[in-house]
Amino acid sequence: MFFSEDALREILAAALAAGGDFAEIFIERRDITNISCEDNKIERLITGRDQGAGIRVLKGDKTAYGYTTHLHKETLISLAQEVARVLAPGQARELVLTRPPSPVEFVIKERPDQVEVKRKVDLVLQVNSAARQVDPRVVQVVVGYGDGVQQVTIANSEGVLVEDERLRCRLVIQVIASDGQIIQTAMETIGGHKGWEIFQEVDPLEKARQTARRAVALLTAPPAPAGKMPVIMSGEAGGTMIHEACGHGLEADLVQKQLSVYSGKKGQMVASPLITVIDDPTLPGKYGSYRFDDEGTPAQRTVLIEKGVLKEYLYDYLTARKEGRASTGNGRRESYQYRPIPRMSNTFIAPGEDRPEDILRDTPHGLLVKRMGGGQVNTVTGDFVFEVAEGYLIQGGQLGPLVRGATLTGNGPEVLKIIDRVGNDLGFALGVCGKDGQGVPVGDAQPTIRIPEIIVGGLLPEEGKK
Repeated sequence: MFFSEDALREILAAALAAGGDFAEIFIERRDITNISCEDNKIERLITGRDQGAGIRVLKGDKTAYGYTTHLHKETLISLAQEVARVLAPGQARELVLTRPPSPVEFVIKERPDQVEVKRKVDLVLQVNSAARQVDPRVVQVVVGYGDGVQQVTIANSEGVLVEDERLRCRLVIQVIASDGQIIQTAMETIGGHKGWEIFQEVDPLEKARQTARRAVALLTAPPAPAGKMPVIMSGEAGGTMIHEACGHGLEADLVQKQLSVYSGKKGQMVASPLITVIDDPTLPGKYGSYRFDDEGTPAQRTVLIEKGVLKEYLYDYLTARKEGRASTGNGRRESYQYRPIPRMSNTFIAPGEDRPEDILRDTPHGLLVKRMGGGQVNTVTGDFVFEVAEGYLIQGGQLGPLVRGATLTGNGPEVLKIIDRVGNDLGFALGVCGKDGQGVPVGDAQPTIRIPEIIVGGLLPEEGKK
């Protein structure tokens, strides 16, 4: 622990001296390694430590926040006093700190901070080489590796005292292929709340080769057709759509500001009866997993939509307090420099009963999506546009040729209502989710699902050329 309990109580008492209703201190130490390879050479290798503390004080609907990189008791007491002065005068109170039990434990077999930097550099170079050897039309490979060991202490005036350690590894592979006329890109990511053992569980060299093969195949793929058609989203596509088109709209701050299409709809049917949506940071090894959120609330599984009915939103302490209820354990922040806000962790559509191969067989025509790309979502209306990174025509209930340039355009809530098949598989993706200028690690997933009709945008023949 960074400070003794007595010292933490002193800092919190100083934060409450101006009469705040609630005070919190978040202390963090983060050791990181970041390596990037481009043009067949290591372009960047960064190792280092960042540490600091953030202090938050609430009074009514007012919030004051400050942070420092100096982890000395006197400095933090002074910072607490400065933050407290933003609020009206009042009286401090006695504080008793207790430690809530961890709801889950994560097994780390090989800590990334105990792996030599040379091994990490060698891995990046091997992945780069594996992708480039696939085909001479591979013209560029970008490989990024990152790991982090984050140690936190969180204490607040409601008596919570939490110490936690979070370890994550991530490898991103991007391949660019060109035939002299057309340029195509493919990307894959490996990562999780795991140690170096993740690279024994998933072969990074084979993943690099798969990525390169897909980029090359897209060069000769015909343009995707355009129009309304059935779309099957494979479990391999991950949960990009559920995260973007639905998940953000279930975060309580957007709901309370009436910036969500789901505002005021608890208890209402918002999706097909086949759809159950869950947020769960307790899943072992997933990129968005944690034992406690960044306010010290124990992680928990939250059912957001159950058989089509909206059951719950995602709350942090502040949004929960506004409604006189408990947080769901979704208060998250990028670092000590930021105040916590409601964020997703691992968000997914629960598996159904259909076999994915049966869903394909029962769909005479349409588009099957195996990889999603980027996109845009309006959380107020639920409207979205997503790129398809890997899509195939469906012909006679069978997988047809690869096509390029497809987009999906629709409305999240409307799409959720018309899904008519849900597979018994589940495929996860991972990423860093941005909101209010903060990025946090997340996971998302879905089973194979069928959307009976959605607008597919195609690619004109001249698009995608140099």
